[in-house]
Amino acid sequence: MRQTVLIVPGYRGSGPGHWQSWLEGELPEARRVGGIDWDTPLLARWAGEVRREIDASAGAVWIVAHSFGCLASVVAAVDRPQKVAGLLLVAPADPERFELLGVREDPQRSAGVGRFLPQSGLPCPSFMVVSRSDPWLSQDVAHEWAERWGSRLIDAGDAGHINVESGHGPWPLAPSLLQQLRDSAGDLPLGMITPDQRAPLRGRSGALARLRHQTRRFLSLRRTTMPSTP
Repeated sequence: MRQTVLIVPGYRGSGPGHWQSWLEGELPEARRVGGIDWDTPLLARWAGEVRREIDASAGAVWIVAHSFGCLASVVAAVDRPQKVAGLLLVAPADPERFELLGVREDPQRSAGVGRFLPQSGLPCPSFMVVSRSDPWLSQDVAHEWAERWGSRLIDAGDAGHINVESGHGPWPLAPSLLQQLRDSAGDLPLGMITPDQRAPLRGRSGALARLRHQTRRFLSLRRTTMPSTP
């Protein structure tokens, strides 16, 4: 059965020296999510593009996400339980570092996006790889989200944000972890996942639909509270 490995970079993207780009070149079944402005971390827009790629994929989809891309991926995955077979979440960004319209510059002015993420177990197996020296996520917060989502927590040691700056170009651990994730999902009925099974969740019942609704409300409120120019 055909399967897809969907690469979802984080805030500011994954350049040619990043381990995600290396992994994409190593796996013939891998492709990168498109349609995203990597410098503008809008959770609803990113999650929408991830979900679109899931729908366009044949067979089971394995998501390999990094940083803010992890947040968008879990939102998309809960709306497509019959398509997403597993999630490899590497160095997730702290949801409280972002608001609905981007980076959260003023905590007093807006709330983080954590309340818009899944608050219970994810619908598929997931590994969360975390670093003890990640400037974007503390160990305590990582443990909280891993427990909430039912993710297997993997300690990468003092690995920074697990990106180019921390020395993670070619990263052999990535395909190894992906294979372990696939092995852990061996008892799932992956043969039942076909291109025609979209498992659509529309209206306000889907996670993405609710997120889009809240984003529109937040944008409207932001516009009404902005000081008028003379």
